[in-house]
Amino acid sequence: MLSAHAQTPTPTSRAVKQTRAADDKTPLSLFPLAPVWTLPLNNALTAQPAFRDAYAVFALEGGQFAAYELSTGSRLWLTSIATTVEPAIGVDTVFVAEDDAISALALRTGDVVWRQPFDAELATAPIVAGDRLILATSDGDIIALRASDGVVAWQRHLPRAASSRPAATGSRLFVSTADSHVVSLNLQSGEIVWDRRLGGVGHDILAGDERIFLGSQDRYFYCLNATTGEVEWRWLTGADAIGLPVADERTVYFVSLDNMIRGMNRSSGVQRWKAPLAFRPLSGPLKFAETVVAGGTTPLLQAFNTRDGKVLGRYSAPTELSTSPYLFVDPSRVFPLLVTISSDIVGRATVSTATRDVEPVNSAPAPLPNTLVFPSIADLPAALDEVSPLPNLTPVVSPAEPRPSRSTVR
Repeated sequence: MLSAHAQTPTPTSRAVKQTRAADDKTPLSLFPLAPVWTLPLNNALTAQPAFRDAYAVFALEGGQFAAYELSTGSRLWLTSIATTVEPAIGVDTVFVAEDDAISALALRTGDVVWRQPFDAELATAPIVAGDRLILATSDGDIIALRASDGVVAWQRHLPRAASSRPAATGSRLFVSTADSHVVSLNLQSGEIVWDRRLGGVGHDILAGDERIFLGSQDRYFYCLNATTGEVEWRWLTGADAIGLPVADERTVYFVSLDNMIRGMNRSSGVQRWKAPLAFRPLSGPLKFAETVVAGGTTPLLQAFNTRDGKVLGRYSAPTELSTSPYLFVDPSRVFPLLVTISSDIVGRATVSTATRDVEPVNSAPAPLPNTLVFPSIADLPAALDEVSPLPNLTPVVSPAEPRPSRSTVR
């Protein structure tokens, strides 16, 4: 069972305060970071955690399954359910793959919403795509369940199993397969829209309505047309581009196992910048405003400027990271919270958050140099008596004193 320490986060030092002028238009950087709270789970993880907005769920040894609210680190509920597969979180439901069933739990209470028998082995973690729960089996089946009740909406068999977690848009589902193909399916019907062969097995897909992006085991990073599957461009890297890329209006960012992070023009594929990492990356980068963050298996995380790749800062988690970091927006704060999960020597997990605060500092202006400051008018005469004459100055004669008369030298 979880101990009391897993229920109460430990506040840490107050986050950095940054004064910012009202007319300062410089984009805010996420770094430097300062810790907010630390939460020992006191158990090892049996699967990768799942996140959505300010919520996180953790599968723990001993058949424990817990949900937390990340803004405060408070536990929402704890139940008995065992899994070794990363869960999936919908708008208000958590989906868990057990040994012989798929269970849906209410996100805020942990109550069972539905449970459907399911004994096939999963090739990847499930995903939520609109009103569908997508399952990819090791036999090559792609199964869409209705998220509301777990009933099978459609099933499609592919020649080989999925090699990474599928990705979805509003109308399409994209699957990388173990035979180096990327397949596009109609999300509502499961019909195959297009099938594209790459030079190697594909990794996680960043899906958009116009383009999809992914790395491959042939050391290329690919951009495919989402409608037709045509290769719009590709970029040769020094090693596999891994993890889920991130993108903004102009640039797509990814990491590769040659310990590099790159920013590519998302339309043309021209490399805008690249920067070395001080570690072997564990997962794809995270992005906030003009800051992109990468993490690896060490405690260190690095932040880079999205415009030119210059290093903006570094942050060290308590110990080596055991899962991918996570970034989420807390409406009560100026900056999002960065969530890291590390493990001690026996595998017990600890969750930590950090952020950067911006808060104007109200302070009185410092006196100008060589300026006399008097507490009150009444103290003026006494203060004048204590002032010593400045050196090398000729005394000024008071008008009340008689002036020396001019005399004629005789």
